[in-house]
Amino acid sequence: MARRNKSDLLSDLIDITARFPWWVGVLLALVSYAVLHLVAVSPLPTAVQPGHVGSFVASSLWRVLAMVGQYLLPFVFLLGAAVSAFRRRRATRLHAAAYRADGVARMSWQEFEVLVGEYFRREGYSVIDNGGGGADGGIDVFLKKGAKRYLVQCKHWKVLRVGVQPVRELYGVMAAQGVDGGFVVTSGSFTEDACAFADGLALLGLIDGRALQRGIRTQAGVTGVTLTAHAGSAHPPACPQCGAVMLLRQARQGATAGRQFWGCSRYAQGGCRGTRQLE
Repeated sequence: MARRNKSDLLSDLIDITARFPWWVGVLLALVSYAVLHLVAVSPLPTAVQPGHVGSFVASSLWRVLAMVGQYLLPFVFLLGAAVSAFRRRRATRLHAAAYRADGVARMSWQEFEVLVGEYFRREGYSVIDNGGGGADGGIDVFLKKGAKRYLVQCKHWKVLRVGVQPVRELYGVMAAQGVDGGFVVTSGSFTEDACAFADGLALLGLIDGRALQRGIRTQAGVTGVTLTAHAGSAHPPACPQCGAVMLLRQARQGATAGRQFWGCSRYAQGGCRGTRQLE
């Protein structure tokens, strides 16, 4: 196993700090400076008693480390705070750009992932951006809500419709990692096979471009924006109970078995059970 160098550790600390609100990094910088400064200026004993040489050397070493750390550690935390502020500003800008009818379609896939993360953050999730595929099965964003964990796969496809295969792959990764739910989010639309596979799976939600834009408008209270239609995608309404985006579902039992209806996207989290009839 390769040994990590100091620059890697500092980069990791900056990245971890950047995942929190910017003020957390500033607070950590102030606290770390205050604590390390006290250690750095603490006086050393003028005479070393027999048998206490080891403790004297340790105290001297800690003092030297504190003298350096009182400036280095706050600087790292402030860098993390700056990165956090930059990311939040970028996410806010992309969220505002998505109000326009063609706002999502004009974004790059990296910007689309940031937008999706901001959307879920405003839905009350704690968001950890993963940065794309890899050994995690192509998961783009990790979510947490309380003790529950969720996976998100983003498909920024401007022309092609998302088929059933990516949806099945996400469901497999969800089962392997034992998470509580997952979402596939696209800037385009889903095929009928993909929708059919997701129907009845309460843990798996599909959010197409129209639903995403509608949800963003609901979050910001924006009205009067015309959305661009996507082939094969119905116009998702807002939930009558909580105002969240609704997903197309299919009843599996009862008198309405086989019929499609609108169900609240927050149902997968064990929350809202709002429904609407499909017109």
